[in-house]
Amino acid sequence: MICKTRYILILILAGIFASASAQNSQVLYFMNLPQNHLLNPALRPSNSFYIGLPSINLNINNNLVNFSDIFINSSTSDSVSTFLNPKYNITDFLDKVQDKNSIEPEFTLQLFGLGFSVGKNSYVFLDVNDRLSGNIVIPGDIFKLGLTGNAGFQGNKIDLSSFRADIKYYREVGLGFSKNFTNKLRIGVKGKLLFGIATASIDNKSFGITIDDNYTHSLNADLVANISAPIIVTKDASKNISKVAFDDSRFDTKSGIIDFVTGKKNMGLGLDIGATYDVTPKLVVSAAITDLGYIKWKKDVTNLEAKSNYVFDGLNMINVLDGTKTFDEVGKAELDTLKDSFKITDSKNAFTTYLPVGVSLGVNYKLTKSFSVGLLSYSRFIGKQLKEAVTLSGNLNLGNAFSTTVTYTIANQRFDNLGAGLAFRPGIFQFYLLADRIPVMWNNIKVENSTFPVPTSFNTINLRMGMNLAFGNKVKKKADKPMLKVQ
Repeated sequence: MICKTRYILILILAGIFASASAQNSQVLYFMNLPQNHLLNPALRPSNSFYIGLPSINLNINNNLVNFSDIFINSSTSDSVSTFLNPKYNITDFLDKVQDKNSIEPEFTLQLFGLGFSVGKNSYVFLDVNDRLSGNIVIPGDIFKLGLTGNAGFQGNKIDLSSFRADIKYYREVGLGFSKNFTNKLRIGVKGKLLFGIATASIDNKSFGITIDDNYTHSLNADLVANISAPIIVTKDASKNISKVAFDDSRFDTKSGIIDFVTGKKNMGLGLDIGATYDVTPKLVVSAAITDLGYIKWKKDVTNLEAKSNYVFDGLNMINVLDGTKTFDEVGKAELDTLKDSFKITDSKNAFTTYLPVGVSLGVNYKLTKSFSVGLLSYSRFIGKQLKEAVTLSGNLNLGNAFSTTVTYTIANQRFDNLGAGLAFRPGIFQFYLLADRIPVMWNNIKVENSTFPVPTSFNTINLRMGMNLAFGNKVKKKADKPMLKVQ
């Protein structure tokens, strides 16, 4: 029987494993919030001036498993087991594994935001955001090999060329504007300065394992790891990596701390561009391309290139049988041979990483003065991968005094993703909370004498929350003139 502490630990790890996507919140798009220009710089709120206070945006997504695939209630006792339990049919788990299993974490901290109207038709805005984003792709064959052995691969090659990983932490300073160029067409553009703080990525040039009919394994690998971070890589006499340690000396001086925190030695550029078009007074279409950009990494750079051609035809057990060696010694010797087969070279060459590009296409139709329905398609290009989501929404906007939306999203191979957003403004303070892909169905996991609710299907979540200081366009009384149209 699993103890509570251990269960909670596994649950936390599973929550991390259900990791996050680089997609923005589709809930935000049609709400009357200043932050909607992050998805399309042509969008603007109805207020004339706002200051964005620190806020957070957390995206969680993977296309591999749900909590219900990891935790299984026992049919004979009040206990919980995982898919690794011998009584569990591992084929049920492997049937859900994709050819390419992605884990994409993203966390954004808006440090500051500012927006104000210029004249009747123009709007200027400034954003300062700290962003942490990553992308890990794990080939499905890795799970099949690890959980069922190599029998199913006899005489075949396990292609691991899709394996990749990268994570980057950078600061984004963006300045943009939007303007009505005709009565129907509005265009917005935002230019961004990017300051890279730290990154690590793996460039997979070749990676595979061939299993011959006699079960001889041939490993072929050609991998390059590019790192920009204050680390020290130590190699042994055989030029193999023996230690990777954090370089504390980088923070012994004030200039060293400033260089790292500001990222001024690793700079890049970015661009967002978007447009809206009023087909009729009630029907508006929109489109945007966001995060066109790159970062050139020059500071604290380490490049590690690893190449290997290794053949494993089994452990020689003769020395174990005659007592001259132990099994651990034989196994360690084979692992040392595998390690020595990797020829690792290091260098200090600058390298470039690119932002994942987002493409949005939206349609919004007003049924009444305050209520509209929207349809949004959002695509994200991450390396060679394409992520897509389609969202249908119902939106209620009462000036910027109150705004709410309910969404249904098809994304990440799921068809049960509901979302909701709420923003309200008492005085000059505007509070907002948005959540995408809210779990609909829940299971109860029994642990000892306690019961824990766990989402049945939960591999994606998007949460955004924060506060603005908003001025202008307050809700008008009935005797007042009608409110200006929300653009």
